Amino acid sequence: MHNKQVRRRRLVLALLVGVSLILLTEYFGESPSSPLHSVQRGIAEVLSPIQEGASKVLTPVRDVAGWFSDTFNARSRASRLQKQVASLTQQLDAAKRQLILDAQTSQQATRDAADNLDRYKPVTANVIGRDPTLWYATVEIDKGSTDGVSLDDPVVADGALVGKISNVSSTVSFVTLLTDHTFAVAAQVLDSKGDTGVMVPKIGDPNQMLLQYLPKPPPGQAGPSYGNQVVTAGFAVPGKPQYGSLYPPGIPIGTVSNANQNDLLNNGQIQVSPAADLRHFATVQVLTSPTPGTERAQVSSG
Repeated sequence: MHNKQVRRRRLVLALLVGVSLILLTEYFGESPSSPLHSVQRGIAEVLSPIQEGASKVLTPVRDVAGWFSDTFNARSRASRLQKQVASLTQQLDAAKRQLILDAQTSQQATRDAADNLDRYKPVTANVIGRDPTLWYATVEIDKGSTDGVSLDDPVVADGALVGKISNVSSTVSFVTLLTDHTFAVAAQVLDSKGDTGVMVPKIGDPNQMLLQYLPKPPPGQAGPSYGNQVVTAGFAVPGKPQYGSLYPPGIPIGTVSNANQNDLLNNGQIQVSPAADLRHFATVQVLTSPTPGTERAQVSSG
C-alpha cells in the first residue's frame, strides 16, 4: 500500500514537471497575442487589485516591523557607544590624575631643590586614602617603614608643611595634618624681629591656624604684619613635651592672615593661613632624615 502511494506521487510530480516544461516552451515560443499570453494578462489584471490592496494593508505592518528593527539596532549602537564613552572617560580620568600627580611631583622636586630639602632624604609618596569624616585631619600614603618612613617624620606638600607621620606599617603610613586638634609645631615669623611661638589649629576653622605664645611687642612697636611668612623654627619648646616633635628649620607653614594687635597684646597670638592646599594635594614628601637645629624657643609666659 505504501509503495503504491509513493509511485502515485512520483507519477503526479513527473506529469506536473512535464506539463510545466511544455507550457514554458509554448509560452516563450508564441507571439505576444497568443492564448497563453492572453491568459497571463488576464490573471495579472485580476490579481493586480488584490496585490495592490494587500500592499497597502501590509505597508503599516512593514513600517512597524522596520521601526522595531531600527529601534533595536539604534539601542544596540547606543549601548556600544555608552560602553565606549565609559571606557574613554575612565582612561581620561586616569590620564588627568596622572597629569596632576606628575605636575605635583615636578613642582615638589623644584621646591625641594629651592628649599634645600634634599638633605633630609625626602621620600615621595602618593595619597591613597582620605577619611571623609576627618577631611582635614588625616590622610593615608603608600609608603611605609620599608621605604624608610618613621613615626613623627615631617610631611610636606605643595612646598609647605602639611603634617607628620602618626602611624606606620611596612607599606603604608598615616599622616596627621596640621589642622588636626592634636598637632602643634614651633614656628617663626619671617620679619625683622623673627618672633617665635607655637603653631596650633584654630578650633572650628580648618582653614586657619593660630601662632600662639608670641612675645608682646615693646611699646610703640608693632608685631607681625599681614602677609608675613611663617616657617618651622627647627627647635622644641622647653617645658612643653607635647610640642617636642622637632622639624627642620625654614619649612613654610603659612602666611599671617590676621595680625590684630589687641589679640597679640592680650593673648599673644595671630592667625595664619596654611600655605598648602590641604583638600587637594595628591603627593607628599616625607622627610625621613630630619636634622633640626639645637636652639630652644623663647616662649613668653604671658
